[in-house]
Amino acid sequence: MTRPASDVATRRQARLAGNPPKHRAEQTLDPDLRPTYPLAGRPGPASARGGKLALPAHRMTTATASGAYPFVAEGGLGAEGVFIGRDVHAEAAFCFDPFSLYDSGRVEGFTNPNAVLAGIIGMGKSALAKSIATRSIAHGYRIYIPCDPKGEWTAVSQALGGYSIALGPGLPGLLNPLDAPARPASVSEEDWFTEVRKRRLLLLASLARTVLKRDLLPMEHTALDLALDLVVADAAARGTVPLLGEIAHVLGSPERLDQALGHQAGHLGSAAQDLAHALRRLVHGDLSGMFDAPSTVSFDPTTPMLSIDLSRLGGSGDDTALVLAMTCASAWMESALSDPDGGRRWVIYDEAWRLMRHVGLLERMQSQWKLSRGLGIANLMVIHRLSDLLSAGDAGSRGRVLAEGLLADCSTRIIYRQEPDQLAAAASLLGLTGAETQAVSALTKGRGLWKVAGRSFITQHILHPAERELFDTDARMAAKVREFTNTDALIPVNRRVV
Repeated sequence: MTRPASDVATRRQARLAGNPPKHRAEQTLDPDLRPTYPLAGRPGPASARGGKLALPAHRMTTATASGAYPFVAEGGLGAEGVFIGRDVHAEAAFCFDPFSLYDSGRVEGFTNPNAVLAGIIGMGKSALAKSIATRSIAHGYRIYIPCDPKGEWTAVSQALGGYSIALGPGLPGLLNPLDAPARPASVSEEDWFTEVRKRRLLLLASLARTVLKRDLLPMEHTALDLALDLVVADAAARGTVPLLGEIAHVLGSPERLDQALGHQAGHLGSAAQDLAHALRRLVHGDLSGMFDAPSTVSFDPTTPMLSIDLSRLGGSGDDTALVLAMTCASAWMESALSDPDGGRRWVIYDEAWRLMRHVGLLERMQSQWKLSRGLGIANLMVIHRLSDLLSAGDAGSRGRVLAEGLLADCSTRIIYRQEPDQLAAAASLLGLTGAETQAVSALTKGRGLWKVAGRSFITQHILHPAERELFDTDARMAAKVREFTNTDALIPVNRRVV
């Protein structure tokens, strides 16, 4: 008797349903490659299904949790300060004001207002520095750029109602770095005279070390002391200001130095010859005509932004002229920075990697870093790579210690994308976690890792269209000055951004 075809098909389907097809892994010939459990999971009570698995609770502080899992459930820095952009993980606005954070004490470990900004070319670090400066003006800050080696800040300064001083051979701008700053009302004349003398000696020693490329000998320090006192006394008698050329002339006069030394042992004439030739470079060498005459420009402490354009110097690959000019310009600019009642100010060192190899300039920067809180100054150091700090010298050298000290005195570290071969150095210098190091390697343009004391943020910088056009570093700055001469029209735009 033949069964109907429908009955056969039904029985076949039932048999197949009772024996499901084997998984592809089970069809392999090697039994060791077969899965231990089926796709449905481990059978029985040990499967932990049904809520039968109970593990002890693990407790940790929020500080520990934020270190183990950065960027998760971050509350931000608050709404006070300059608007930077968008917190990528919190999907919220990101604002930053170093003095507000320092005064409020909201961030544990935030001990100073200084910051370092590092990133490879083309990732937007220059636009971020200019944006911070521009928007901070609306919050009452004044901006000083003591070294603008590429002339990129000139258009920004002019657009915001400030001014720029261009230094270079044949240019009309002259700065006398031995100008005495205005005496603060809270300092007596005697104390101020001592302070001004100390600053002038530090400047002269820094200039001499830069040219000689070595530390000064004890007799050379004595020669500088005597030469400065002689020149200051002569200038006071004439009612003028001391000049670098007069210092170099006295150093080249052995009889006058020995006479000023009196009956003390030794003769300074031969010991001061190297100093005389070192300072002569600023009077008759490639820097002549810039720092060897009375200042032709005055320092206006009320200006919103002041930049020193040094783009005419250092183009031949030798940074010595650039560093000497910056040292003199920084000393001249201290007339405003030394006033504790001058309000809050940003001092921005652009292209600071070019300064890392010069100990004298690092010492001046360290002094400014240490006094930042008392003077109301927030310093921003802009470099390409964190390893630029290691170029200051060998491990344990004076330059290396100073450079690493600058980084240690920065409570805010902003890291844009780094090259793969630089990630290890960045992680070591900044103490980055594995998650932070991986995030830095994948950052896109305008996006950076902000480490504010012990807290971390991934922030997307947002530019206003007017800022984007003004900060364009790929175009000639001269063309941009023509487009942004109406200061009254631009500043309200920036205020709306903030």
